[in-house]
Amino acid sequence: QVPLVESGGGLVQPGGSLRLSCKAHESIFSINSMGWYRQAPGKQRELVATIIEGGNVVYADSAKGRFTISRDNTNYTVYLQMNSLKPEDAAIYYCKVITTKRIYWGQGTQVTVSS
Repeated sequence: QVPLVESGGGLVQPGGSLRLSCKAHESIFSINSMGWYRQAPGKQRELVATIIEGGNVVYADSAKGRFTISRDNTNYTVYLQMNSLKPEDAAIYYCKVITTKRIYWGQGTQVTVSS
């Protein structure tokens, strides 16, 4: 079984939008946080946004005002709505889930921003 299944990446023009989804397997419990990270070629993986148990949300400065993270607890899914995309947003986006016992990473989904 795959712990995390991501979807929603693709090619979009600058100024466009994408919505990423990450569904956690139902066997994952005691979740402390669900979030998104990204890694561009030649760069370190960095936080984009995360939702901490209790509802607190943390955004990277680069994501504030353009990206929105949300979580559907019923479906074990976290979303990342990305608007006003820029070429510098292009990267592989990874879902990260932290539980009381371990950390899970998704396989990554490619986001390309190009005209």
